[in-house]
Amino acid sequence: MRVAIVAESFLPNVNGVTNSVLRIVEYAQEHGHEVLIIAPGGRSLEEEIFSYRGARIVRVPTVMVPRINSLPIGVPGIRVAEAIAQFAPDVIHLASPFVLGAAGAFVANRQHIPAVAVYQTDVAGFAQRYKLAPLAAASWEWTRIIHNMCQCTLAPSSAAIDALKIHGINNIYRWARGVDSVRFHPDKRSMALRAAWDPSGKKKIVGFVGRLAAEKGVHRLAALNKRRDLQVVIVGDGPERADLENKLPNARFLGALGGEELARAYASFDVFVHPGEFETFCQTIQEAQASGVPTIAPRAGGPMDLITQGQNGFLLDVASFEKDLEASVDKLLGAQHATFRRQAREGISQRTWEALCAQLFKHYERVIMQNEQRAPLSKWAQKMLGVS
Repeated sequence: MRVAIVAESFLPNVNGVTNSVLRIVEYAQEHGHEVLIIAPGGRSLEEEIFSYRGARIVRVPTVMVPRINSLPIGVPGIRVAEAIAQFAPDVIHLASPFVLGAAGAFVANRQHIPAVAVYQTDVAGFAQRYKLAPLAAASWEWTRIIHNMCQCTLAPSSAAIDALKIHGINNIYRWARGVDSVRFHPDKRSMALRAAWDPSGKKKIVGFVGRLAAEKGVHRLAALNKRRDLQVVIVGDGPERADLENKLPNARFLGALGGEELARAYASFDVFVHPGEFETFCQTIQEAQASGVPTIAPRAGGPMDLITQGQNGFLLDVASFEKDLEASVDKLLGAQHATFRRQAREGISQRTWEALCAQLFKHYERVIMQNEQRAPLSKWAQKMLGVS
């Protein structure tokens, strides 16, 4: 199968959209499929890459949005249509479509190629958090237009599915996210790392991993500032870092980590907190759980599917999150901490990327077959149907 992925974000920017695309490309390469990636350019020519695991990457020019300067936006142009026409894909995958992905949807429609839109970003919620009222008001209407041009929309959580239905999006299916349960594992716990964070060896570690941007709500961790028996550790970087360092003077800021460094950091936490309420899924919660770390998040969006109250963590009401955070951390660190850790790990046992990508390719197959009535079958579809 030939899959063209149009991604709103990609390397060198690392986030949920990027990580999902990387896992799809890896799965495709292992199973004999061909992939083209169309994505915004990197932050600099030195960081630019033009292939990943055999998949060619076509870069488009980028612009920076005021107040959201950590995420370059791809500028649609003739390059999108030309790259897709040249590659001749069987299906187009739109990863969190809004600007560049919208161009991908229009090209798919014009070239009679089936398209699958993957909803990953709550643009309306982000716009509201950044006080961009005009964008917040228009974003759902634009989202509806883009997604309804596609054969189906894949949403990562029950909350996301409900929101999409309310705003008039059709043909929605659930497609969650996998987690690497080998890379993220309790055995990666590092006493040396914990000692570096807390030389006294007496504090419990409360961690966060993610982009340091307004929509992540990291400032809410200031509710733990007064606790001398807790050490807050923050992994990640972004436009809010300087402000957060002022608001969380006792926290340790490690910057962005990856690979084994990130895996060791996760496993060395005692509790993981994600304080933002705009997550359509929240992959970092899964990674923490795979590492055997109980989790806390707002009762909103994707985390509601990932956290079972009182079993692998706690969901807190958004309005009272900061007020309730301290007591919830204490409950997870109490006598049942070992049980919470074990149950966090057990909960991700069936959420592998292999299984989730296999499910995704079934969706591809379905929309390709459905496309038979409005366009000639691709060579791949003819082979699948046994016709020529």
